Amino acid sequence: MAGIPRWLASNRSGPGTVVIDMGGSGSAAPDTVADEAYIRALYAEHGGALLRYALHLTGGDKQRAEDLVQETVLRAWRHPEALVDRPARPWLFAVARNLAVDAYRARQSRPPEVGQGALELVPAADDADRALESWAVAEALAALRPDHRRVLIETYYKGCSVAEAAATLGIPAGTVKSRTFYALKALKLALEERGLAP
Repeated sequence: MAGIPRWLASNRSGPGTVVIDMGGSGSAAPDTVADEAYIRALYAEHGGALLRYALHLTGGDKQRAEDLVQETVLRAWRHPEALVDRPARPWLFAVARNLAVDAYRARQSRPPEVGQGALELVPAADDADRALESWAVAEALAALRPDHRRVLIETYYKGCSVAEAAATLGIPAGTVKSRTFYALKALKLALEERGLAP
């Protein structure tokens, strides 16, 4: 067994060992070829059972289960000494379970992920229409007589009461009411001219 690592030789199961031809020109180091062959054989023997177990651990999420199996086999490749003189399947299942627990804890420690579907439900803020509308309203206000414009600015835009607007403008409260009435009629006509009023 020259050129085969000790851990690989100790894990071989005898005559039933799967030998995989890695192809290529044979330029790879013998240890690398043996490592890859061992991992492929390990996956061939335990991959199906490990995937079923991972599906159970992930609640049936096939994508996460496949990632879990891949990471588990990668751990076996990185730590071959862990499989020396012991059966591989219990170790693989323990690693898969630990990885699943770690992944669950990581997901719980950050905000939940939302998919593209949730983002499509959120209406996009399109301020272009509002900007055009506000410009048209500003033009319509500018077209009003100055006394009508001032009373609308005080009562509607500044939110003043009739008494407050009367005090600010220096006119009686009744005049504020009548000017507001006529100013709103004039504003409606100006907006209709611009195609904005119903």
